[in-house]
Amino acid sequence: MNDTSAAPAAIDRLDTVEQETGPNPAWTVLWLHGLGADGHDFAPIVPELVRPHWPALRFVFPHAPVRAVTINGGARMRAWYDIVDMNLANRADEGGVDASVRQVEALIAREQARGVDPSRILLAGFSQGGAIALACALRRATPLGGIIALSTYLPMAQRLVAEATPQARNQPVFMAHGQMDPVVPYAGGDASARQLRALGLPVEWHAYPMGHQVCGEEIADLAAWMSQRLA
Repeated sequence: MNDTSAAPAAIDRLDTVEQETGPNPAWTVLWLHGLGADGHDFAPIVPELVRPHWPALRFVFPHAPVRAVTINGGARMRAWYDIVDMNLANRADEGGVDASVRQVEALIAREQARGVDPSRILLAGFSQGGAIALACALRRATPLGGIIALSTYLPMAQRLVAEATPQARNQPVFMAHGQMDPVVPYAGGDASARQLRALGLPVEWHAYPMGHQVCGEEIADLAAWMSQRLA
């Protein structure tokens, strides 16, 4: 399988919102937003998440492309892929997932060009963004430093499990989900975590009494997990 860390030159570069927590960051957190949001959505989480003892980080929040979303009556909004069905097994359009993975890989390649080794890149995502993060992770021929998948699921699971590279198994994963999530059912997130563990990925799973959102306890748990990666 080809190394997907080298994105095709023809891929359009996504616009991004960026924050650096200190000079000359040697670590990058690439964070993908959910359906209908944009790169500004999770930027406010930075001061709440970052701990004083961490090295300098560059947070990169890309804007997903604008596309028609079938489940929303064809309305155009920022989305990493079209949602064609509410059933998780058939929810994501494969072409959209593949295109977004290529665009994320282009951003990873840009961070490498900036001097950040893949082992110091954390790929994060919420909901749709988390689905793309997991899809990207399973195809990596060069492992990233970690994957953060919040309130999400593994799209195209049968195909992606079959395509998973041996190197993908070396990526630690933080997954968190609301037990009352009406958008991505809790059972779907839990099943995805089990699939990743069956592949050999080290998955740390957290559940919270909430809906399709992020809570303070989750941010604290994520910070503890990131501290282990950044040590």
